[in-house]
Amino acid sequence: MSAKVVVVTGAGSGIGRATAIAFAAQGDSVVLAGRRADALAATQALCADPARTLAVPTDVTDEGAVAALFAAALARFGRIDVLFNNAGSFDASGSVEEVPAAKWRALIEVNLTGCFLCAQAAFKAMKAQVPQGGRIVNNGSISAHVPRPRSVAYTASKHAITGLTRSISLDGRPFSIACGQIDIGNAATEMTQGMATGMLQADGRIAPEPRMQAAKAAEAVVFMANLPLDTNVQFLTIAATNMPFIGRG
Repeated sequence: MSAKVVVVTGAGSGIGRATAIAFAAQGDSVVLAGRRADALAATQALCADPARTLAVPTDVTDEGAVAALFAAALARFGRIDVLFNNAGSFDASGSVEEVPAAKWRALIEVNLTGCFLCAQAAFKAMKAQVPQGGRIVNNGSISAHVPRPRSVAYTASKHAITGLTRSISLDGRPFSIACGQIDIGNAATEMTQGMATGMLQADGRIAPEPRMQAAKAAEAVVFMANLPLDTNVQFLTIAATNMPFIGRG
């Protein structure tokens, strides 16, 4: 399998870092995007061949920053084969009547608008390059299927990602641009450490939840990306076996 050029957003930690490392391990060139330059540098150092990586500090909600990210990727590597649209935020917890509009807007800007801006830039590059085409993998969530308590903003954003994925998939058909979505449940990252001690359940209990290795989610993204462009995993759900997803609520 020929090496690919892969852009990973949210590459400074968690699933983004694990996925960047997994792509690098199979010989791909990886463009690392995220807000913090120091975190991106740490990811770079963990990649199999740091010389085949490019770190670009990026705010995905900023159109100019996203344009600069993809311009830098094209200038360095000449094309873009895969976008893993992974950057996201959880920072707006609360029930419907509690979430401030400003926090709602800020989360939607990162989780939905940022995903759209990166997909738009990748789509344009994939359509224009020769040979034409590429693949976009959007990071949805178990919350794209069912909500947790007090997660109205996050859940709404992830349900919207499903619509975005379907629209990109349809619009990309004439140009060999495939788009799929991975919905991940309870990957063990810094962001999910609280799950091991206790999470609010739908019945009001606080209960610990099992987690799975983030590397397993990364392997699933790489599997999706390694398929030929005439084949697509439209939706893939990967989760800790015993997490409260089937039967949640």
